[in-house]
Amino acid sequence: MRIAIIGYSGAGKSTLARTLGERYGIPVLFLDTVQFTANWAERDRGEARAMVEAFMARPDWVIDGNYRNFAQAERLALADRIVFLDFPRRICVPRAVGRYCKYRNRARESMADGCIEKFDREFFCWLMWKGRTKPVRDHYQDICGKYAGKISVLKNPAQVEQFLREIQHSQ
Repeated sequence: MRIAIIGYSGAGKSTLARTLGERYGIPVLFLDTVQFTANWAERDRGEARAMVEAFMARPDWVIDGNYRNFAQAERLALADRIVFLDFPRRICVPRAVGRYCKYRNRARESMADGCIEKFDREFFCWLMWKGRTKPVRDHYQDICGKYAGKISVLKNPAQVEQFLREIQHSQ
């Protein structure tokens, strides 16, 4: 089983990836751990892409994150299932604030070691505007159209819970 999880920041991609990895007993790759090294330093693009490609060579995986430069087209094509967390700002912003409060002064599991959780003006602007520009929304729409047969678009936490119940019953 290969599952790609995409969506807006703060929607719960990492949490869902961890849940699916545990449920299916398959490895999970958090793309934020590929993008960043300690102290929020960006990893070399070639090295990062090679890491993702090596992970995708496995027979089963869950990959959490958007990152177009990290073999997104290949990742989505290989995935048996794509989950798009299309949550509104009114859900994502409070979740991001809650995550900051929970992990303040430490790095969470889905981040590289030494990347201390932060919630700054730049990230707030990303949550509110920069991460939701028309080109970003259009890109998600293109993905939904191209992969209509294998994508689940979930718009709120209740739909995520329903999705998890449905896949549990289908096992």
